[in-house]
Amino acid sequence: MASTSSTLTISSSSTPFDTKAPRHSAAPSPQCVTLPTLPPPPVQSQNRPGKATTYCRKIARNVMAMATGEAPAEVATTELPEVLKTVQEAWDKVEDKYAVSSLAVAGVVALWGSTGLISAIDRLPLIPGALELVGIGYTGWFAYKNLVFKPDREALTQKIKDTYKEIIGSS
Repeated sequence: MASTSSTLTISSSSTPFDTKAPRHSAAPSPQCVTLPTLPPPPVQSQNRPGKATTYCRKIARNVMAMATGEAPAEVATTELPEVLKTVQEAWDKVEDKYAVSSLAVAGVVALWGSTGLISAIDRLPLIPGALELVGIGYTGWFAYKNLVFKPDREALTQKIKDTYKEIIGSS
């Protein structure tokens, strides 16, 4: 029986981590891999936190300009999307902004409350299954009443168009 023995040598130092620059040996062993050291992080001044953000935005604009091939001055003059312009114009036309804001907050609260109510009903044992059956039954009834026969389909289409014109206005 041949016995093989291996030795493991661990060098000890007074500190667990060497705070000096990394030592590079002339011939690293095949088991060790050395990585380059990272540069120190940039020092940010505490009295101007917005300066770094502004600088990053400026760099992003320049990168966008270089990518699109446009001059940086053209990219800096970005316009609001059309949807935001429309919303802003509608908000400027509103006379009672307090009432509209109150209605919006009340709508969000009502939506939040109704979500909680539906969640509570959904946790009850038999009610979700019963409500699902009611929904399937009503869907079947609606399809039979309005979609199966051609005159009923035409009447439903006309009713939808009339309702649409009533809401939007005839133009």
